Amino acid sequence: MLLEVSGLHAAYGATRVIHGIGFAMEEKSITALLGANGAGKTTTLRALCGMVKTEGQIRFRGERIDGRSTEDIARLGIAHVPDGRGTFLNLTAEENLRLGAYTRRDRAAVEADLERVFGYFPQLRARRAQQAGTLSGGEQQMLAVSRALMLAPKLMLLDEPSFGLAPLLVRELFAILRAINERERVGMLLVEQNAAMALDLADRAYLIETGRVVLSGTAADIKRDDAVRRAYLGY
Repeated sequence: MLLEVSGLHAAYGATRVIHGIGFAMEEKSITALLGANGAGKTTTLRALCGMVKTEGQIRFRGERIDGRSTEDIARLGIAHVPDGRGTFLNLTAEENLRLGAYTRRDRAAVEADLERVFGYFPQLRARRAQQAGTLSGGEQQMLAVSRALMLAPKLMLLDEPSFGLAPLLVRELFAILRAINERERVGMLLVEQNAAMALDLADRAYLIETGRVVLSGTAADIKRDDAVRRAYLGY
């Protein structure tokens, strides 16, 4: 099993946001976390990275990671693509990508991965010397995903990758995410407001409401659920 979460609680100070959720992910799978704004999806991803105070168990490839530092968790192979993209706007695109590989010592493999990333996102090759802050919103999102890939992760946590992008760019980005999952065998945990796109990409899905999992199943089953269709898919 790639990821196993049980009895997970998370809080910001005295304010509890996640209330005992649990879910699991197979190796190389794609799982979607669905829910309204404020349901606790982003906090769940932050909890997995050690960025908020948590209780409960988080196992990554069989190893307990709850209570470990964010940097230790990254070194184990969990890459986080935060909402708002999180790029270093004053650095060039290439400098951002090389920062993504900061935990790695395999220099030749890093160079090979840089070329592979440029294969997925040729726009970034053309913009490699350009300041990240001057890139378009779509290019910044591609850079954020690419920087996470440079960690050589086993699991990518993607927080609202479609946010602010035109529909055509969203389709292009999701096609590339599928290709990365299939070719690189990288598991993906996807938080996404565009529920239809998320369910098309994912194998399994969990619906979160007010910090609790209220529905889970295969993406195909969740897509057929009447309540999900009405609330999140619009038909």
